[in-house]
Amino acid sequence: MKNQNYTTSFAVDQSPKEVFDAINNVRGWWSEEIEGITDKSGEEWKYRYKDVHNCKIKVTGLIPGKKVEWFVLDNHFSFTSDKTEWKGTKVIFEISKKGEQTEIRFTHVGLVPQYECFEVCSDAWGSYINGSLRNLITTGAGHPNKREKADEKTITVKKAQNYTTSFMVDQSPKEVFDAINNVRGWWSGEINGDT
Repeated sequence: MKNQNYTTSFAVDQSPKEVFDAINNVRGWWSEEIEGITDKSGEEWKYRYKDVHNCKIKVTGLIPGKKVEWFVLDNHFSFTSDKTEWKGTKVIFEISKKGEQTEIRFTHVGLVPQYECFEVCSDAWGSYINGSLRNLITTGAGHPNKREKADEKTITVKKAQNYTTSFMVDQSPKEVFDAINNVRGWWSGEINGDT
């Protein structure tokens, strides 16, 4: 059997230094619940996601612009028979130049298909690495797990359960207003009546 560790990679236009800095900003792409120092070799930190997953990680290697390596000291899953899956595994980020771009290769050494959590964990890593970390590198904003402690405003929004979104355009307010009111043009041509 060949290497079955979970691995994924992508390339970006940013420099190896920018990539290295983003990886080490673990709260910016993985979770705001992380406690401890994540960007110094030899430091230990904790990750927690509700009552589902928590682990203790040690930073075992940092080569600026080239590599970040972690070792999982302890782990607890609420959804697996062996609650300690991940314990003793390594997480490695390798950074290299590929032409004009920078490639990030992520490997979770020891996260193998035999693990009960493999499917769930590889899906989660895929989302964090190819989604949130990539966004943090390319746009400056990742999508980490939010803190559980919600302020009053967040609680109010959760109770209301309204959906909202926004975006910016170069057009004038009048052009935007006219486009919104052209409901048949952006929603459905089947609309009857005056919009």
